[in-house]
Amino acid sequence: MGKKIKKEAEPPPKDVFDPLTIESKKVATVVLMLNSPEEEILAKACEAIYKFALKGEENKTTLLELGAVEPLTKLLTHEDKIVRRNATMIFGIMASNNDVKKLLRELDVMNSVIAQLAPEEEVVIHEFASLCLANMSAEYTSKVQIFEHGGLEPLIRLLSSPDPDVKKNSIECIYNLVQDFKCRATLPELNAIPPILELFKSEYPIIQLLALKTLGVITNDKESRAMLRDNQGMDHLIKILEAKELNDLHIEALSVIANCLEDMDTMVQIQQTGGLKKLLVFAENSTIPDIQKNAAKAITKAAYEPENRKFFHEQEVEKCLVTLLGSESDGTKIAASQAISVMCENSASKEFFNHQGIPQLVQLLKSDNEEVREAAALALANLTTCNPTNANAAAEADGIDPLVNILSSKRDGAVANAATVLTNMAMQEALRVSIQNHDIMHALIGPLHSANMVVQSKAALTIAATACDAEARTELRNSGGLEPLIELLRSKNDEVRRHASWAVMVCAGDELMAAELCRLGALEILEEINLSVTRKNKFSEVAYNKLLNNHLSLKYSQTGYLSSSNIISDGFYDYGRINPGTKFWPLKDLCLQEPNDLRTILLVNSKSDVSPPPSTEDKSSEVGYGRSISSSSSLRRASKEKASAGFGSPTEEKSEPASGRNTAVSKSATKEKGSRKSKGKKEEEKQKEEEEVTVVLKWAGEGNQDKEWSPPADPDFCAYVYEVTKSILPITDIREQIEALAKYVAEKMGGKIPKDKLQDFSWELHISELKFQLKSNVVPIGQIKKGIFYHRALLFKALADRIGIGCSLVRGEYGRAWNEVKLMNESQKGVIGGLPPPEEYVVDLMFHPGALMRLKSKEADRYRFL
Repeated sequence: MGKKIKKEAEPPPKDVFDPLTIESKKVATVVLMLNSPEEEILAKACEAIYKFALKGEENKTTLLELGAVEPLTKLLTHEDKIVRRNATMIFGIMASNNDVKKLLRELDVMNSVIAQLAPEEEVVIHEFASLCLANMSAEYTSKVQIFEHGGLEPLIRLLSSPDPDVKKNSIECIYNLVQDFKCRATLPELNAIPPILELFKSEYPIIQLLALKTLGVITNDKESRAMLRDNQGMDHLIKILEAKELNDLHIEALSVIANCLEDMDTMVQIQQTGGLKKLLVFAENSTIPDIQKNAAKAITKAAYEPENRKFFHEQEVEKCLVTLLGSESDGTKIAASQAISVMCENSASKEFFNHQGIPQLVQLLKSDNEEVREAAALALANLTTCNPTNANAAAEADGIDPLVNILSSKRDGAVANAATVLTNMAMQEALRVSIQNHDIMHALIGPLHSANMVVQSKAALTIAATACDAEARTELRNSGGLEPLIELLRSKNDEVRRHASWAVMVCAGDELMAAELCRLGALEILEEINLSVTRKNKFSEVAYNKLLNNHLSLKYSQTGYLSSSNIISDGFYDYGRINPGTKFWPLKDLCLQEPNDLRTILLVNSKSDVSPPPSTEDKSSEVGYGRSISSSSSLRRASKEKASAGFGSPTEEKSEPASGRNTAVSKSATKEKGSRKSKGKKEEEKQKEEEEVTVVLKWAGEGNQDKEWSPPADPDFCAYVYEVTKSILPITDIREQIEALAKYVAEKMGGKIPKDKLQDFSWELHISELKFQLKSNVVPIGQIKKGIFYHRALLFKALADRIGIGCSLVRGEYGRAWNEVKLMNESQKGVIGGLPPPEEYVVDLMFHPGALMRLKSKEADRYRFL
């Protein structure tokens, strides 16, 4: 055999790169390797970057600055499992950095991360993918992205993973996601409750705690509560409460139970299993503030049901709650106060807190914690509602001062609750006076300006309760409270508008306040409200009428009616009929206008800055004259004192006494009626009377013509007042008095006018001449010597009010107006209380002056309407 020849090795191909082993000590170099096409290099580079990122936050920032994130996102979908796993591990660690989170959202990698949760992937990939999502889900935008990419369903599936880290990351991510309502509403469809309940069996407390926290959020929804009940979730929770070794979970377990107690069926289930008693035990015996707080919250939720309130009362829960009010924890104090506010719906419990609890709550009103003050005020608001005894107890505990101080709180709830307590207290006069002494009106200015409608409503209601006397109303006006109160009338909220109307109604109780309210525009706003079917209310209507009664000129123009209690005073003017919503011009503006062809404005005025000369003949007449000329307010009082005077509208006053004599005027003048006088004496008296009338006319005509504007003087009307006071006031019979005044008015207005001559009565020309002479549309009533129905009716009413004859003024159609009076008729039946009811009459001032026509008779109808 021949010798063997060794075969030479073939050289490697020329186009193949020889393997190179390198060692890099710079992270930047490794980041560059992430773009390599070789799987082995990618895997090793990812592994090195993972170890580097695991060392701290600074390294994560360095990797971000080196641009490692973008190439890593591409590796999440790499074909090689190892590369994909290592890249997922990096993102699980890196996603805890806020800047990295922001970049990941911009790169929209959520879909790629969620894909790693697929069942076929390795447990390690599940762990770090779920960790990445848990870190990302801490921010709202990421929650939305995870939910929109369908991440909730695979996360719920992973709750059943055998790996505890996967469970922990998944439940943590779910807990973050369910903070959003949309995510929370989806859970019942995904049947999430059973796997969450299974986590209670975990040996890791963090997993159990996250499961309880998640249930604490999702049980805010009714469907989730029902699913928890159907899956025996309450049994699991009760077992946790019974296990002392799980005391670190008791706080969250009580929170879940508190939510579930809102569900009626769950409540019945807990009551039947003795769960309510366990709540009391925790509230009474635990020394951990958060456990006490959550137990009190659970009691609050359960106490919304009457049967549970009864059960709790039988178990003397009130003592426990009063004890909790003394806790050092503000959260426990708040929860206990809220529980008391619900428990006092039970009358027996409310009575118990009268003896214990109210003093402690008053002390909490002085707390530095605003939430504590709000909760205490809420409890007191409920305790004092419809309970004068508790209101007294709160006042006796010196609660008024801290309640008034809370009105300046920044928390709207605290302000509203404090205002409610003060309103409840003000129902009692003694407490109302005490509240007024604490400068309540000034304290309410802030709440009236609040943007919160509940605060506005409660503040207005408090004003309605406390502004019941003139002094309090004056304080409100001086404090600047009327302007914001009137502004609340414009509110779009029904309750705010109603309470503001109520307050305005109370404030309009005296003339000065009513005048100020009108000046600030309350009348116009109320008129606008009452024109709306949806916005008006009973209080707005009453408030408007009360203000109108202090603005009779506007009232007569709008309603066409003045009752006997509406006393015409100086400055009254008949503007004519106007429709609601039409501008009502002030007298000054009307007086300054040039005369035109519009309706004449009739003015009633007997004012003058100069005092009339005293008369030496008849002192009783002087009293009436001085009253009528100097001021109408005393006459108004005199009219109200009459025993049987007045006439009421069926829509305004239900009943008024019959017309009668003004008892404020001395009857001594009547003694001269039957006395015989000699001819010389009569002439002497007549001469004196003429001289006095002349002085009156001169006095009324001169007036004060400087300084401020004043209505045109009316010397003729002054003379009328003087004459009727001298001649008609002393008449004792009211019927004769009315007849005499009617004849007097007719005489001054052109005398008796037969029906067939009415068209020939040239009153229009006379009025036009007066307007031309006065250069104004405003004509004083005394200057009219030819007047028809509405002139005479106004003059009759104005003079009747001066001498205390009760009569109404009614406007008709086509220039008609008339006066109605009530007179006693002895022949009437239906005597009530020994006195026959009065009968209504229309006074004839035109055709047969002095004639009285029964209101419902044909003669009266012809006079009024034909």
